[in-house]
Amino acid sequence: MHDARALTQLLNSYRGASLWRSILEIVISIVPLVVLWILMWLALRAGYGIYLLLTIPAAGFLVRLFMIQHDCGHGAFFRHRMANDWVGRVIGVLTLTPYDFWKRTHAVHHATSGNLDRRGMGDIDTLTVREYLSLSRWGRFRYRLYRNPAVMFGLGPAYLFLVQHRLPVGLMQGSWQPWVSTMATNAAIAGAAAILIWLIGIWPFLLIHLPITIIAASIGVWLFYVQHQFETTFWEADEGWTVQEAALHGSSFYDLPGFLHWFTANIGVHHVHHLCSRIPFYRLPRALQANPELANIGRLTLWQSLACVRLALWDEAGRKLISFRELRQQGV
Repeated sequence: MHDARALTQLLNSYRGASLWRSILEIVISIVPLVVLWILMWLALRAGYGIYLLLTIPAAGFLVRLFMIQHDCGHGAFFRHRMANDWVGRVIGVLTLTPYDFWKRTHAVHHATSGNLDRRGMGDIDTLTVREYLSLSRWGRFRYRLYRNPAVMFGLGPAYLFLVQHRLPVGLMQGSWQPWVSTMATNAAIAGAAAILIWLIGIWPFLLIHLPITIIAASIGVWLFYVQHQFETTFWEADEGWTVQEAALHGSSFYDLPGFLHWFTANIGVHHVHHLCSRIPFYRLPRALQANPELANIGRLTLWQSLACVRLALWDEAGRKLISFRELRQQGV
């Protein structure tokens, strides 16, 4: 049994960003994206759909920029709050993610992840077996549709980044900042899009940027899904829940190939991130290596992660996530 509180204290020593390393990470993420975008435009003019071959690497760099924005939201990427916030806001124009709104909802996610009594903001909707069985036929259909892979990783991400992020729904009464941030981000996105459309035309812009955005959104949602939606994850009612236990046992170690760890900014080392969210992503591997006992907690390989797609319900009796098929096999 691992002492999650003690591990958190050990990991605190890896906090603290390096200014030059952080600047370098931004440069090597945004410059290749711009170059690939231009190459896609040139290839588009040549015809034959050749430009689409560059869509996936371009989406990979956009995902990496989102992860930098994510670190900024935790105050981990720079030592000064203002630097984190303004870099996060600028990147939010590229990722279509209003920084202050997302920062607020993501903080709620970290504060409530794995808590059955505090679900509903910044996480993927997850019902217990009992809650699912208590639904009407229509309610069950809606939940099954929501959990369908085509919706979860296809239509859902596109809706989230293109539509839902345009309004700070759920936070309008709490503070003016998410509203102002969202509207400012929307205005900046519109301005940047207008300039590019003026330069190259609306159809080239849409044919290049929409595929990049949609693929990056799907990758982002998949990563977030796998980080918490695995069979042996952690869910507990409020009285038995602690943030440290939820971080350690409710977050996976997504053990990806090296180049995918690079593109995803080590976000797969998610249990370490949840234990100490102020560690910059480029120091997460070092923290993991120095604490080898963490390498076997919640570990998922790329191949193993594919099985997580079927999981949909929290079985409180078995203390694990199960599929709809497994529920039927229980004779329920």
